[in-house]
Amino acid sequence: MNELKHLAVVMDGNRRWARKNGLLEKIGYSHGAKVVEKIIEVCIDEKIQNLTLYAFSTENWQRPKEEVEFLFKLLNKYLDESLPKFIANEVRFKAIGNLSLLDELTLQKIHHFQEQTQAHEKLCVNLAISYGGKDEIVRAVKRVLEKNLEINEANIQAHLDLSEDVDLFLRVGSAKRISNFLLWQSSYAEIYFSQTLFPALTKKEIANIIGEFKKRKRTFGK
Repeated sequence: MNELKHLAVVMDGNRRWARKNGLLEKIGYSHGAKVVEKIIEVCIDEKIQNLTLYAFSTENWQRPKEEVEFLFKLLNKYLDESLPKFIANEVRFKAIGNLSLLDELTLQKIHHFQEQTQAHEKLCVNLAISYGGKDEIVRAVKRVLEKNLEINEANIQAHLDLSEDVDLFLRVGSAKRISNFLLWQSSYAEIYFSQTLFPALTKKEIANIIGEFKKRKRTFGK
């Protein structure tokens, strides 16, 4: 049976779920934020070490200004409200991506959240914000060059935003693409596409998907 150490999730379908239910698109994102808590609970139950969530991509900056502003207000609200839960459950928080593009208030909240949870070891929740897989690899190579290190796989991986390889890559929302998410880390990940729109994702479905992953045969090209 496969051991699941790192689960990566593309949280897609928030806007479509809202439209399908006759609601404002903003409400779809708010409901999606509640699903994050369910995923974290399952990860703790399954003793998963890393959970990486795709919250905002480098491409998302091209969306309407009003939508982007709302998403970051929602993020700031999540950071304010979730810290006590992370501390109570001994969960660590880490933000990955090109964070230099974020506003000062959001950066302060992120840094505070990371500092308050950095000693926790039950689970690490990595939130990908202003993140793109290609951008991450480019930034990693630049770090390697700045340190005058040899350019090889080990050194590049060590200088990525996230060095842990992905075991299970889950995309909800019916689309079948990886959307520039954890390109390096997912080179041998098992991929699961769910038709469920993210706000409708349940703990039962997450557990079932993990159960299927554990039954898959992984050869890593051998």
